[in-house]
Amino acid sequence: MEKKNRKSINRRSFLKALGTGSVITTAAIYGCKPTNKVSAEGGYVGEVPKDKMTYRINHNTGDKVSLLGYGCMRWPLRQKADGSGEEIDQDAVNQLVDYAIEHGVNYFDTAPPYIRGWSEKATGIALKRHPREKYFIATKLSTQREDPNLRSLQGSTALYHQSFKELQVDYIDYYLLHAIGMGGMKATIDRFYENGMLDFLKKEKEAGRIRNLGWSYHGDIEVFNYLLTQHDEGKVHWDFAQIQLNYIDWLHASGWNTNAQYLLGELEKRNIPIVIMEPLLGGRLSRLSAEALNLLKEIRPEESAASWAFRYAGTPESVLTVLSGMVYMEHLQENIRTYSPLDPVNKAEYSALEKVTEIMLNDDYVQCTECKYCMPCPYGVDIPEVFSHYNRIISSGKRLKSSKDDNYKEARRAFLVGYDRSVPKLRQSNHCIGCGICKPHCPQTIDIPNEMRRIDLYTEQLKQQSSF
Repeated sequence: MEKKNRKSINRRSFLKALGTGSVITTAAIYGCKPTNKVSAEGGYVGEVPKDKMTYRINHNTGDKVSLLGYGCMRWPLRQKADGSGEEIDQDAVNQLVDYAIEHGVNYFDTAPPYIRGWSEKATGIALKRHPREKYFIATKLSTQREDPNLRSLQGSTALYHQSFKELQVDYIDYYLLHAIGMGGMKATIDRFYENGMLDFLKKEKEAGRIRNLGWSYHGDIEVFNYLLTQHDEGKVHWDFAQIQLNYIDWLHASGWNTNAQYLLGELEKRNIPIVIMEPLLGGRLSRLSAEALNLLKEIRPEESAASWAFRYAGTPESVLTVLSGMVYMEHLQENIRTYSPLDPVNKAEYSALEKVTEIMLNDDYVQCTECKYCMPCPYGVDIPEVFSHYNRIISSGKRLKSSKDDNYKEARRAFLVGYDRSVPKLRQSNHCIGCGICKPHCPQTIDIPNEMRRIDLYTEQLKQQSSF
């Protein structure tokens, strides 16, 4: 199918496919960490139920999977006691995992490179304290970076076995070929076929050490279609697939991603269970502008922008689970409430989200999903956090257009004070030298050096109180 055809849709086809944010606070603008409250917006939203979670059945295995899945890419961090750097806050991780399981969440998604390589171990420690039948573990064969040692059969199998050790398990429920499409067909063939790794994984599945074999998609549509052709021809049976889906990406995917309408439809044709990532588009859909948020508040005054996005992602009946990287308890609580039980998106709400999409596409956002594939920066720049602070300012309506704006003094302070609180000075945009090492690793194909220069220019204009 031609890509231009995949970009076309009408409301009827969307609803057939379905089968049926929040305001930026002052604390967020200034870079403060949110406190533990039930609502991500800081308000009370009611009791968090323990027995109303929506579940979907995986027809391949009969697994009863919670619609809310825990993405373990962003566990809480703390400073080491000796001040030598950061480490996983294991106590906080344990608390979050305990609460999630107690309230019906049973799917936990991690990968070897997440959180500087710490995620699998921290996730394994937290889950090991619970009966094995209480949860499903998903992890990945993360050989997408061009490391010939890692991409060899020996290197890939070593990474595979390392996941078992870190997670402290003797089988993995959902194992993924990570980020298929990155690097195009050649990279896919090198990573999984020519080195014999896919044959190895199929044997591991036969032996019961992998219960479900699938992949996550981040790239070239040719690779997506190729893997589905392999499935159609009986060369490999894909038990599930992970795609990026949200109401922006449904028709307006950017970078390496492909419109979710096409991805979802092709997987549904083959009855392949679907795992959703980026329901908030890296947090962007929880930080709507006032104009966009007001459209949603007219329909559901008490519901956050984030809740709308999660309901949208969870509405298609082919979706097995929707991943969320929940660092704070209030985010976990709100997401549990959204899916306990799910209230599917209806026609009127879809119309409202169409209007929100139009507004969002015209905003001055940097299209960063905070996936951190660009990290580490060799010059120490915290690329995702720089973009995150800039996007928070845009969402709050405090992005100045001119030094003559009425709110200049307040907005200037909000940006500069919040910037220093969110990003250490040595990791801010002015330390980007434009080397471009990060650019090939960005799934959204952001021109990162150019965006860093733009943000640095804006920052300097505010510091110098110069005209612009």
